[in-house]
Order: sequence, then C-alpha cells, then structure tokens
Amino acid sequence: MIEAGRVTVNGQKITSPALNITDADKVTIDGKALAAPERARLWLYHKPTGLVTSAKDEKGRKTVFDALPPEMPRVMSVGRLDLNSEGLLLLTNDGALKRRLELPSTGWLRKYRVRVNGRPTEALLCPITKGISVDGERFQPMQVEIDRQQGANAWLTVGLREGKNREIRRALETVGFAVNRLIRVSYGPFQLGQLKPGEVKEIKAKVLDDQLGVKRPQKSAK
Repeated sequence: MIEAGRVTVNGQKITSPALNITDADKVTIDGKALAAPERARLWLYHKPTGLVTSAKDEKGRKTVFDALPPEMPRVMSVGRLDLNSEGLLLLTNDGALKRRLELPSTGWLRKYRVRVNGRPTEALLCPITKGISVDGERFQPMQVEIDRQQGANAWLTVGLREGKNREIRRALETVGFAVNRLIRVSYGPFQLGQLKPGEVKEIKAKVLDDQLGVKRPQKSAK
C-alpha cells in the first residue's frame, strides 16, 4: 500500500515503512483515517479434546479457531493445550498481552486436574515436586496433590509455572504413570469454573485493569 502511494502521514505521502509515528500523528489510507487500535481484550475458552491449538494444521485437523463462535474477532491463544488436553485456554486480540502472559517472568500458577492409571504415592511423585529431567530437558518443580483413587485410576491436582511441550504428561510418564485425562482448571487468577466445553466468556475490562493493569479507553469529555 505504501509503494502504491496509498498511505499518508500528517498529509504527506510516504514512500517507506521505516518511519516512527506516535498517537499524535494522523495516518490515512486511500484518504480515510486509520481506525484507532482496539482495546486489549481477553476471553476464557473451554477447549474440548480433539482440537489443535494453532491457526492452521498441516494434517488438516480441526483447530480451536475453527470451533469458535462466528461473532468472535480475530484472536490468538495464550500458550497451548495439546490435542488430547482440555480445559481453560486464554484467548486475546492483543499480541503484546499474549506475549506478556506467556513470559516465564509473569510467574502465574497454572493448575490442572490430571487422571493417571495406577496408584501414585507421595514417594513415587517426589521427583516431580523436586524438579525432574526428561530426555535431557529440565522441568521446574511442580505442585502435586493426590486427590483420590478411583478404581484403577487416580486423580491428581498439578500446578506449574512454566509451559513446556507436554510437560505434565512427560513428567508423570517418567515416574511410571500414564495420563489418560488432563484438564486445565486455572491460569493465574482466571478460573475455568462452570464454563462448558466449547463455551467462551469475555473478561470484563475492569477485571483486566485490576489484574493486569490493562487500561480502558477513556471517554472524551463533552
């Protein structure tokens, strides 16, 4: 569009994108003012199993973005849940907010309800709570609680502050327990709650401001 001469800044046609601008500059495309950026927004989504957390899948599998309600704007996922995992997935329209929430320095605890085959004990799970290496990759210590034994399976609550690929599954397999269900129930202060599979709920702007310091657009004075 710049090469075609369609973009102006403060009334002057520009020939290169190598130009710093601020909120005070007026940008037009084809003579029309560029719309102000939309405020940062965040949604809770209950991801069902069987969906890939990516924009496109090379194997042609259905993605979470294929399953979202049609009225949703273009969004990105904050982190991922693998194909066979379910539960809370955060979605945002803002790239800076996505990166901020994914940074290890954010340090938010993510909690999962995990069902494993076998009879785990605190002693058997101890290596995970102290930090474990799997195939040469070091995982930070996880919080692990044994909730209940249910026949041949047991339910655990697992908390972690990083999000490496299939981290919980790989750590538990290393100490002898195969995961047959994994549900993320919280991501920092945001909870899955009663959200049903496939359901989406937007976080209110005030909550974003309170939890993340995301400022809401100010109404102009009349």
